[in-house]
This record gives sequence, C-alpha cells and structure tokens, in this order.
Amino acid sequence: MSHDDIEIQCGRAMSRINEFKEYVNNPLWEILVETVHSLVMYAHHKAYVRDVVFSENPEIKPEELAARLGVPLGEALVILYELEHARNEGSTTREQLKP
Repeated sequence: MSHDDIEIQCGRAMSRINEFKEYVNNPLWEILVETVHSLVMYAHHKAYVRDVVFSENPEIKPEELAARLGVPLGEALVILYELEHARNEGSTTREQLKP
C-alpha cells in the first residue's frame, strides 16, 4: 500500500468519524454504547462486519448495515463507529512508525 493510499484511507476514516460526531456528542451516546455492548450477538456482529462486510463495502452506511444484519440502527452505529475509530488509530500508528 502506497503512502498516498494510506493518506486517502485515513482521510476517509476521519470523514466517517466526523459523520458520527452528532451521535457521539449526544449525552445518550454512552448509554447506547453500554446497551449495545450488553447484546449477546454484538461481538459476533462486530467481527462479521470487520471481516466480511468491510471487505465488500467499506463505505456502508449505518442504515444499510442495520438492514443487512437485521439489527437495530443503534447497534449498527456503535459497530461502525468503533471499527472506523480502530481503523483510523491503526492508520495513524502506521504513519507514526514511518521514518
């Protein structure tokens, strides 16, 4: 992967994170996250999105993901936010390691 590709991906991830800003800044966000984390299938859904869905459609919208998995929109939002946040941190870490 070239330096330009990494910059593009990092830019997309940051843009995607900004899309979630409205939700994350809401005082109820922490309650939503706590509730989603308590769902029995949450970890499996998150792994499936990371391993399968993102490879097919890395720009999937929360509404599309909720419909595809048959899960509440809140769960889809939390999954996408957490995976985008992790992906963005990974890109930043790779960039910081470059000489």
